[in-house]
Amino acid sequence: MLALAQGASDWFNPSVWGQVPELDALLPYWLGAWAIQMSPSWVSVGLAARVPFALLLGLTLATTWHGVYYLALSPQAQPVPFAFGGEAKPKDYARTIADGAVLALIACLGLTLLSHEASPILTQLAFVSCAFYGVAALPYHPRYSLTALSLGLIGLCLSGAPSFAMLMATGSGFLCLLDRQSTSAKTGRQHALWLLSMGIAVAALATVLDLWHWRLLPLHNDWQAWRSLLRLLAWFTWPAWPLAVWTLWRWRRQWTSLHWSRHLVLPMWFTALTVGTALLTHASDQVLLLALPAFATLAAFALPTLRRSVAALIDWFTLLFFSGCAFIIWVIWIAMQTGWPAQPAANVARLAPGFVPSFGWFAFVVALAATAVWIWLVIWRTAKHRHALWKSLVLPAGGTALCWLLLLTLWLPLLDFARSYKPWVQQIQTVMAQQQSPNPSDCLMTYGLDMGQMTAFHYHGGFDIQPLDANHTRQPAACEWLLVDNDLRPELGTVVRPNEWTRVRTIRRPSDNDEDVTLYHRRHP
Repeated sequence: MLALAQGASDWFNPSVWGQVPELDALLPYWLGAWAIQMSPSWVSVGLAARVPFALLLGLTLATTWHGVYYLALSPQAQPVPFAFGGEAKPKDYARTIADGAVLALIACLGLTLLSHEASPILTQLAFVSCAFYGVAALPYHPRYSLTALSLGLIGLCLSGAPSFAMLMATGSGFLCLLDRQSTSAKTGRQHALWLLSMGIAVAALATVLDLWHWRLLPLHNDWQAWRSLLRLLAWFTWPAWPLAVWTLWRWRRQWTSLHWSRHLVLPMWFTALTVGTALLTHASDQVLLLALPAFATLAAFALPTLRRSVAALIDWFTLLFFSGCAFIIWVIWIAMQTGWPAQPAANVARLAPGFVPSFGWFAFVVALAATAVWIWLVIWRTAKHRHALWKSLVLPAGGTALCWLLLLTLWLPLLDFARSYKPWVQQIQTVMAQQQSPNPSDCLMTYGLDMGQMTAFHYHGGFDIQPLDANHTRQPAACEWLLVDNDLRPELGTVVRPNEWTRVRTIRRPSDNDEDVTLYHRRHP
């Protein structure tokens, strides 16, 4: 994104110093670059690049709510009318189910980390949710739905998933063709034809922009690999998947018969597509993120059928789990600030050597307020008065939000130190300053560093990066400093003349023992 904004990369072939991103896409990098270019000077580049992805997460929640709302409006999803009336109105019931789906989505453990990264996978999640809403609302608002569908499919294509978009368009069109309870046969054929046309348009766009990339792997024949995938699926989609399984069991007559219900079959199709794709890729956790809206939808339809004992079990488990996590976060933060308890403080010093704790009043007040809200939420949930239908998902969603908020306030300096390259860059800059070079320069030659490392030295250190090429196809400018991946030191003689350089020292990243580089200084005659 920074390279695009600075004009150092081709917009239709994003790269940094000749290296392509791990997730090859177009639209996510365009969004970040546009945000950087449009942001005022007082906003940092890193913050500006995150803004569109925060908006995409909001779009995911909004489209999921509306998609579930229209699915819950279907007659097959409505509760059985009481003999003497008094049941919930259809729209009120649909809103309640939609609220429960959003709470289930927020509660999913897999959403916490990946949804806070400026990554193409978050863009794919937003457009999958748009497509999901488009198919769900087709019988009610065809014009808006087809617009959302087109936006979702084209966005998926530009976000690095054209094959996934085509499968989604084809499968959804097939479901529209078979749906006889929500639309007429003629309307169903029209919707299916539109989706087929969009699939063809996506294929054409991907061909023109050269977006086709084969990423699927053969099925694993190792039981250990399958066990790891199943374990990932279990915790990544928790707590939505047990409720989704319960939904499929309690509503089994409405999806196993010929007259199936779209409020079940549609999320089942999205779930099967995303989970099946995750099992055939090396980035299973990232692809599983796309399954969370469908899992949350199925989980929401379990709420009307939950027994009181099951709801109480969910509440108590959630209460103990998230209260315990919040307690641990607070204890470790206190240990970082005061040195007591001694063991947590020693663990932090061992895992993050060189980290200096800092106290921030704003973060402390926000964390304290969030903890107070959690206590109030627990009291409200356990009080003996009538609750909404989504009451069983309040504590899971609130607990997830609480723990994540505590991490991003109390632990933010520690997480920045552990995950960011900035402390490492500053350490290397300090070593350079100690050399008392007669000709200080910001030019830095690198050999063996990956794209993230080079970008970090450019962004945090302000260096003009000149990567060395082992094939001698690139001739960088002559720099005073040379940074080499420590594992490639024996091969350094193939790209430079060793007698022209003096080894300064090997510098290890403070938070990663497996990541170290060796700094060299050019010899002066």
